Order: sequence, then C-alpha cells, then structure tokens
Amino acid sequence: MELKAAEMDDKSIGIILKARKSINPHLELEKLESRGIKPYAYDSPGYPRLLSYVPNPPVVIYVQGDIVQEDECSVAVVGTRKATAYGREVVSRIVTGLVMNGVTVVSGLARGIDSYAHRAALEAGGRTIAVLGSGLDQVYPWENKKLADDIVRSGALVSEYPLGTRPEARNFPPRNRIITGLSLAVVVIEADMKSGALISAGFAAQQGREVMAVPGSILSPTSAGTNYLIQQGAKLVSRVEDILEELDIDRVSLESNSRSIVTDDPTEQALLDVLGTEPKHIDDIAFESNMPIAVVSATLTMMEIKGIVRSNGMFYSLAT
Repeated sequence: MELKAAEMDDKSIGIILKARKSINPHLELEKLESRGIKPYAYDSPGYPRLLSYVPNPPVVIYVQGDIVQEDECSVAVVGTRKATAYGREVVSRIVTGLVMNGVTVVSGLARGIDSYAHRAALEAGGRTIAVLGSGLDQVYPWENKKLADDIVRSGALVSEYPLGTRPEARNFPPRNRIITGLSLAVVVIEADMKSGALISAGFAAQQGREVMAVPGSILSPTSAGTNYLIQQGAKLVSRVEDILEELDIDRVSLESNSRSIVTDDPTEQALLDVLGTEPKHIDDIAFESNMPIAVVSATLTMMEIKGIVRSNGMFYSLAT
C-alpha cells in the first residue's frame, strides 16, 4: 500500500518486493556502520535541506563523512575530464576564493575539473562534498581513492546508490541532479558540447539554481560548452567576486589576504611587493622589481616550492 501511495508503477513495485526477499536490513545497516556511512531518508532530520527542495529528490542518500549546516552555502564546480592548464588555473583561483569566503565546494569526483575542484578546496583548508555515481564502497575513478578519503575528513562523500553498486555509465546523469541539488549555484569551468557538465547545468536550471560559466577561447573545444551556456543566458564568471555578488555572499578580499604574506628573505619580499592575484610575466616581474632575470627566476622557483607563488608557464601569481 505504501508503494502504491508513492505512485510507483506495478513493474517497479514488483522489483522492490522481489529485492526485499534477498535483503537483510539489519545486515545492511551493520555494513554501513562498519564503514562509517550514514543513510538518510528523505523525511529524516539529517537529509540536506537544499536537496529536499528539488524535483525528484533521492528517497535515500548515503553519506560518509559529515554534512553540516554551513554546507547550505555551497557552490557546485564542474567541468570536462580533459582539463587544460587554463582550466586548472581557473579552478584553483575560483575554488580558493570560494573557500576563503566560507563556501563549500560540491563536485562529482570525476577526472579533470571535478578532481581539481575537490583538491583545491582541501588545499585551501575548506570543505568539499563529492557526489558519486556508484556505491560509496566503489570509488571511481579508482585513482581518486586517496582523494575520497581526504574528502571524508573535510566534508562528505554522497550517493543515492547502495553499497556494491558499480560505477555504470547510466548512473552518472542522475548523479548530477544531486550535485546541483546540494548547491546554490553551479559553475561550469571548461566543457565541450557533449560534456556531462552541461547536463548538470540543465538540472540546475530546472531546480531554480543559478547557472554560471567561465568563458574560454573560441578555438578550444573544451570551451565550446561554457561559451554556449553564456550565450544561453548563464552568468559569465571571470573572477570569484562574480559568484559571490550573484549569491549575495559577503566577500573577503583576496588581494589583502595575499598581501599579508611576509618572508624574511629580502629578495622574496621584493618579488611579493610586485606580485598579485593576476598572473604576471616573469619579464615584467624582473622589470618592476629591478632585479636580474636569473635571480628572479631562481627565487620564484623556490617560492613556488614553498607554496608562496604559483606558475603557469612564464606567468606567476600569488598562491592565494
């Protein structure tokens, strides 16, 4: 009667009733508890409030780690699995800025932009949530197992699929509605026209969430999808402030935080005085600091090793 009341068709009801005969609920709960995984039904207190508002929310989600109240201020950052150097740099800047403003970063643990988004959030000391298209004991891609473990300590892994569910292709499009459902907005950073990130953008629009995209070169296939989204009305994002202003989140000045970096080395300090959050060519750094290029190059290399600056080819900026 309860399944009928949920307006499920006869075929689905039959599958569930058949599965019930082979499932021991107590044993399943023991498996979950042994892995530190908590199941939340749609009507339970721990179910994420934002997710409960979307059309067709998961009846049950499995959570490893913790989803806290602060995670209601979340932004999804998604994109292509074939991230370029441009995409990686944009992810680092956008995600770092979000974390510095108390925003939780949500993504899908996929290769490329998703993985870089999770790592950037962790490196910035922030919270991040990864939504899987498999059971939480079937982390995919396999090389992200350590990343998944790190996320559990500073956020959560989430799935609507029970333990043992393999990462099949059909699981990932529905997974995307959870990524956006947990977020106030979705930011697409690099995506071709067939990217799953565009599916996420579609879900976000259906859910009434903000859709944003970072523009890219018209010559780059990985920017075709993001440029298309902007043509269709997505908010153009060129800096983290664009996101914060759209969502009306109080901003922390990235520049002032970068300027607070100090060092005992006078050469390093001289370079810090001319560096900012925008990439600057090494020749310009040498000119503005009035130092030989060889000294600037060697010093910047050491500063990058220390995590004070970051580079993209011959361009350098503060590691905010």
